[in-house]
Amino acid sequence: MTVTIPESPADLEDFLADDTKVKAAYAEEGGLARLIKAYAKTMHEKDPGIAAQIREQTQLIFHEMMEANGMDSKKSKVNLNYTEPVQQNRAARRHQPNPDAPGAVLNGEFPNIAAYLQTIWNKANLKGDAAEKLQRVKDYSEKIPSEGGFLVPEEFRAELLIASLGAAIVRPRARVIPMSSATLRFPKIDETSRVSSVYGGIVVYRTEEGEELVESQAAFGSLKLEATKQTALAHVPNELVKDAPAFGGFIEQTFPEAMAYYEDLDFLLGTGVGEPLGALASTNTAIITVAKETGQIASTVLWQNVIRMYARMLPSSLATAVWLASPDVFVELATMALEVGTGGSAVWLVDAHGAPVLTLLGRPVIMTERAPAALGTQGDLSFVDFSMYLIGDRQMMTAASSEHVKFTSDKTTYRLIARNDGRPWLESAITPHNGSANLSPFVQLATRA
Repeated sequence: MTVTIPESPADLEDFLADDTKVKAAYAEEGGLARLIKAYAKTMHEKDPGIAAQIREQTQLIFHEMMEANGMDSKKSKVNLNYTEPVQQNRAARRHQPNPDAPGAVLNGEFPNIAAYLQTIWNKANLKGDAAEKLQRVKDYSEKIPSEGGFLVPEEFRAELLIASLGAAIVRPRARVIPMSSATLRFPKIDETSRVSSVYGGIVVYRTEEGEELVESQAAFGSLKLEATKQTALAHVPNELVKDAPAFGGFIEQTFPEAMAYYEDLDFLLGTGVGEPLGALASTNTAIITVAKETGQIASTVLWQNVIRMYARMLPSSLATAVWLASPDVFVELATMALEVGTGGSAVWLVDAHGAPVLTLLGRPVIMTERAPAALGTQGDLSFVDFSMYLIGDRQMMTAASSEHVKFTSDKTTYRLIARNDGRPWLESAITPHNGSANLSPFVQLATRA
């Protein structure tokens, strides 16, 4: 039996629900994974849709906004090509030191971040060159009094962000937008349906020569990114502060991991009030919820759940989407099976060493306690394209120390403050031209109770 590549989300759902077709796909070279990859490629080539148009139109509007505000659009480092596969090294490149950031004026003053924090330590008895460096830090910090604390050199701010990427879920995969002020309006296409037009109002007609052309235009809107405080506190024994190597190791490991942990919680679950609006927050109006199967037992995850979630992902997002699963979902995924007639086969695969291959339908599975919910509740399993999530980064960090908070314990309290925001780029699911089920880059499995 020759397997035909599905040509629409509805066709894919029908195909995956047909045991005979799925069995035939497994029998072919490359198995079901080959067919899924072919489907994603076909859909993207057939209708790049939001991937190409948003990239092109947004780049134009972004440049116009910059030039209208007296900024050089040619120096923009914003990468709008979100069809490019997300890789850790690419995310790290986005967080290289920014020579235009306020803290860049202090680059090269200190050999490492531990030396910087020892210099601003209020118990330090500085003389000579060290005292001059502290005064230089104070001078530049006073130029931005509203930020509070001492300005952190840009090279160390970038260093902390890069170190956090290994522990973070959202930031390495999201679209990070530099913010030169506390607020930024970022353009978006106001689109909810492609049944009668695309991109919020563009309709293409065929007309005879000499006839009046029918007017149409895209509908553009904007998202407001408003940076709010992200504060990290650490109580450090004074003996550790004096020990430069040990202190450096503590700061370079502990702070990035802690900041990444809580930043993820904000970017995933934030309410949008005084904090980011999370990609998987209940107030994200673009989320699609896939219902449980008829008669499905409570707190289970079925193969049918997975394929129906995959079928609701925006086709242009299939190359970058990831599965986010609560740790207690692992058993359900590992024991999930595809029934074929009176038999069946396991869906979860293992490698040559017997270790689980953490992918579903060719996309990575991230097991994390930061998933919105535990097994059986909406949010225990999500399918998300974080490249459709915007992070506004203030590109500034301040540090301060206090001997008073833990004075009786002989500890110094260090405080780091960063400012950022986050918002989903789409605010609504998209109705396809054929009127089939809505599609979105944010898909969740409904509660199974």
